[in-house]
Amino acid sequence: MAKPNEKKKVFIICPVREIKEEVKIKLTAYIMKLESEGHEVYWPYQDNPHQNTDKIGISICEYNRKKMLMADEVHVWYDKNSTGSIFDIGMFFMFVHNDFKKLVIINREDIVPTPEKSFENVILALAKEYDNPVAKGLKEIWKKVGKQ
Repeated sequence: MAKPNEKKKVFIICPVREIKEEVKIKLTAYIMKLESEGHEVYWPYQDNPHQNTDKIGISICEYNRKKMLMADEVHVWYDKNSTGSIFDIGMFFMFVHNDFKKLVIINREDIVPTPEKSFENVILALAKEYDNPVAKGLKEIWKKVGKQ
């Protein structure tokens, strides 16, 4: 994992198929900022070579998985209506063992924790921002697994 102030490889999880123009504009600005800081950014919307040719989606998912594995950090623009994003967040979940990957929420102001079980709470817990019994439980599990 990259150290603070070190140049990082960043994987962006975000809507692709039905991305709204305003989200695309915000993501482009966010990515340009990261790149201006010297980070290498993988944005599936523009960087996945299978995006326009894979009619099923398997090649897209496999390519994204490889790029996510190679990344130092994963940044997410959360949109609960983006099934591709939900799938990619599930892949990220596989990488959180022992703090293997860091999750950064790009549109944090749009994610509101809920009192009941929700994907919003999962995202916040994965980013280690939501301080509730569920998030604390996940953090404790990650600590214990890391010591084994």
